[in-house]
Amino acid sequence: MSAVLLVHQLTNDLVQILENADLERDDKISRTEKLLSQREALMNEIIPPYTPEEMEAGKEINQLNMKLAQLLKAEKASVQRDIKGLQSKKESNTKYVNPYQNLSTDGMFYDKRK
Repeated sequence: MSAVLLVHQLTNDLVQILENADLERDDKISRTEKLLSQREALMNEIIPPYTPEEMEAGKEINQLNMKLAQLLKAEKASVQRDIKGLQSKKESNTKYVNPYQNLSTDGMFYDKRK
């Protein structure tokens, strides 16, 4: 099988994995990283001239790449949103445990007399 057709198959697999809502996030991320590294290695092996079948697969790869980019962006946003939520929970928990830890001394009045 040619490198173009293998890249097409890997790209298709990536899109299916990212669209699958039943997979756990960690599993989805590990599979995605593995497939992306394989795909990157195969991309370097693609050299012209192309057969008509490879040309057709190349057009589909371009369309799948756009969809893949959107799915990866959505997954990244989801991870960032969860990280931000965890940081805010951690911060609010810290404030609850020690509410006077980060008090500002701005505007405090000091009496110089003894």
